[in-house]
Amino acid sequence: MAKKPVGKKFLDITLIRSPIGNSKRHKATLRALGLHRIGQTVRQTDTLTVRGMLRKVNHLVSVKVKEQ
Repeated sequence: MAKKPVGKKFLDITLIRSPIGNSKRHKATLRALGLHRIGQTVRQTDTLTVRGMLRKVNHLVSVKVKEQ
């Protein structure tokens, strides 16, 4: 029996608020995600590591789940 192809999930992450006034750790997390400017969107694979990073800066970003 053939296996069903499993689609990879991606997260489109957009920086919607400025990190000014937040801790250095939050700024470092945004940089690790690849976000530098307000309105910038990056695509990351949906992993536990990325989900943990997003949990720390969820007040600064918007996340949409995409399958591809």
